[in-house]
Amino acid sequence: MVTAFLYEAEVGHRRRERLDDAFTQRLYLWLVDLDDLPRLPAPLRPLARFRSADHLGDPRRSIRENLDAFLAARGIARPARVLMLAHARVLGYVFNPITLYWCRDAAGALVAVVAEVHNTYGGRHHYLLDVDGEGRARVDKDFYVSPFFPVDGEYRMRVPEPGATLAATVVLRREGATAFVATLRGRRRAATPLAVLAAAVRHPAVTLRVAAAIRHRGVRLWVRGVPVVPRTPADADRGLDQLEPRPLTRHTGAP
Repeated sequence: MVTAFLYEAEVGHRRRERLDDAFTQRLYLWLVDLDDLPRLPAPLRPLARFRSADHLGDPRRSIRENLDAFLAARGIARPARVLMLAHARVLGYVFNPITLYWCRDAAGALVAVVAEVHNTYGGRHHYLLDVDGEGRARVDKDFYVSPFFPVDGEYRMRVPEPGATLAATVVLRREGATAFVATLRGRRRAATPLAVLAAAVRHPAVTLRVAAAIRHRGVRLWVRGVPVVPRTPADADRGLDQLEPRPLTRHTGAP
């Protein structure tokens, strides 16, 4: 069984509040089985490393062990299989605006979807999603991400498990209106050494470029007069790893 794939994809961001602004970027992502993480030939390993320190929980444990602990704290038994969609660490650097985990039981039924959101301040937060049959869910925004939006509103996500194609959407709704939309579209290919090398050549230093693009866009918005919403100590606290559940209101159902 093939347990690792690449998705060469296009991500799109569109801001609709105060200023209509949009951009797209080409990149590639990995879809991996957390019980069988890929190990490339030695010369290619700097192009793809998966470290638990880059994701939720205790860096001394594996990504899988930390995800199991996160789910167990919320009353969900250990899944039989977990697929993770994320950037790998490339040339020593990684930044994942969002990492997605699809968790299935021994019968193949989907038992949980987790969205792990990172910000450019070094924080990360994890949302346990109640998805419908089409991968749609709603959840209150509970984490400071963009310096141009406060910690309020609701995310409406569509995050079906990728197959031959990848198609995910995250919409931020504030005060009854759409404030921001992020889309991710891509096509699957087996993560052979040749495919990994080709993707790295087409998208050099991909994780560094993603982080740089987000910061560059932020500067452009600030220059164009979009006001900054200061990050509070409470916002910083929300960026700490949370294996134990914290009280928050979650919405279920389709957007």
